Amino acid sequence: MKTCEITGKTAQVGNNVSHSNKKSKRRFNPNLKTKRFWLEEESRWITLKVSTNGIKTINKKGLSVAMKQAVCPKKVY
Repeated sequence: MKTCEITGKTAQVGNNVSHSNKKSKRRFNPNLKTKRFWLEEESRWITLKVSTNGIKTINKKGLSVAMKQAVCPKKVY
């Protein structure tokens, strides 16, 4: 399932609306990126699937703090 490992964002459900106002179901997927981050405490790279909002959170708080506060934490060990 498409889920951000930091923020916990998942796909939302909505409608495609045509010009004649007919509605059909669709999914709004989060903007996920697979990104490698350097974990300073262990001197190694870890790969996370994070949304762009999650990347901004990691840049602001730092990787170790963001991992501790993560909604869907990944097993690092």
